[in-house]
Amino acid sequence: MWENDRPPVFGVVGRQSGWIRLEVARRNDRATLCPLARDYTLPGATVNSDEWVAYDPLPQQGRLRVKVKHSRPHPEYARDDDGDGVREVHCNTMEGIWTGLRNFIRPFRGVSKWHLAGYVAIFQWAHNLKTATLGFLHALVTLNCSHQD
Repeated sequence: MWENDRPPVFGVVGRQSGWIRLEVARRNDRATLCPLARDYTLPGATVNSDEWVAYDPLPQQGRLRVKVKHSRPHPEYARDDDGDGVREVHCNTMEGIWTGLRNFIRPFRGVSKWHLAGYVAIFQWAHNLKTATLGFLHALVTLNCSHQD
């Protein structure tokens, strides 16, 4: 939580596109997370999640929610709902993104919550940038070349 210097980071990842959208939040309650899930997904999208109750209203907002139950006594991490042998109900893709974000932030040895959104934005940008074109690299390198003192 924001108050104890551990602000939650909300995220979605497109199963087909691989694109991510991350957002630093002040709280991890329903009033905060459900609007983000609605805003960062398309109507009719299937949202795979764990059993966190903050996402319970998503079906009323036009999203299909399927969830895996990580809690005991019989934890579940992936499920095959349609019987085709593929365990398509899981949130492992997003769990991998969290590992990537932690690994990205680790070398900084602690990030202030006031600057966390900037680090998250850089990670999101780098993840979503699938190819660096020559035009992009030229723009990046020459960005400040026209600045005169």
